[in-house]
Amino acid sequence: MASTAQSVTEPDLIERIKAGESELFYALIEPYQRAVYAAAFSVLGNEADAEDVAQESVLKAYAKLDHFRGECKFSTWLIQIAVNEARMRRRKERRALYESIDEGYPDDAGDYFPRDFADWREIPSEVLAQKQLKDALSRAIASLKPIYREVFILRDVQGLNIRETAEALGLNEPLVRTRLLRARLQMRDALAPGYDGSWCAGSPTYKKVRPF
Repeated sequence: MASTAQSVTEPDLIERIKAGESELFYALIEPYQRAVYAAAFSVLGNEADAEDVAQESVLKAYAKLDHFRGECKFSTWLIQIAVNEARMRRRKERRALYESIDEGYPDDAGDYFPRDFADWREIPSEVLAQKQLKDALSRAIASLKPIYREVFILRDVQGLNIRETAEALGLNEPLVRTRLLRARLQMRDALAPGYDGSWCAGSPTYKKVRPF
C-alpha cells in the first residue's frame, strides 16, 4: 500500500481517501506532522499541549476532509486547523500570555521596538550545533508573545511563505510582514550577546558584551 500511496499525487490521494480508502490518510498527512506540531506550539508555547492539539488536528482534518476544496495547499489547510484548534484551547483554558523578551519595549498598542539597531547576523553552523545555543533559541522563541511566535515559527522555522502564513493565521500579508519583522528583532535582541562570544564562554547567564 505504501508504494501505491507514493505513486499518486497529493490531489489523487485526497480524492481516493474521500472515496473510502481511509488507509491512505496517514500517507497524506505524514509529511506534515512536524509542521502541524510546530503550528500548535507556536500558539500554545507548551510541548505537551501542542502534541495533544496536533493529534486532535489530524483527527479533525480526517473528519473534515470532504470540506477541503483545494482552494489552498493541503498543508496550509492542515496548519489552519492546527492553529484554530490551538487558539480554541488557549481561550478555553484562559492561559496567561507569555511575557515578551525583556530586552526592548512595547508601545501603548503592544507593538515591539528593538533595543538597538545592530545588524542581524547569520548564526555560524558550528555554534548552532551547540546545546547552549539551542537552549537559548528555545527560550527566546518561547518568550515571544503568541502573535509574534506564530508568524516566526510558521515563516522562519517551517518555511511557509508570507501568503501561506497569512492564510494559516487568518491575517493579511502586510500584518504578517510587520509581526515577522518584530519577531526577528526580538530574537536578535535576545541572542545578540551570544554572537559576540558569550555562547563560547560557558556562562549560564547572558552578559552584555557589546559596548553599546
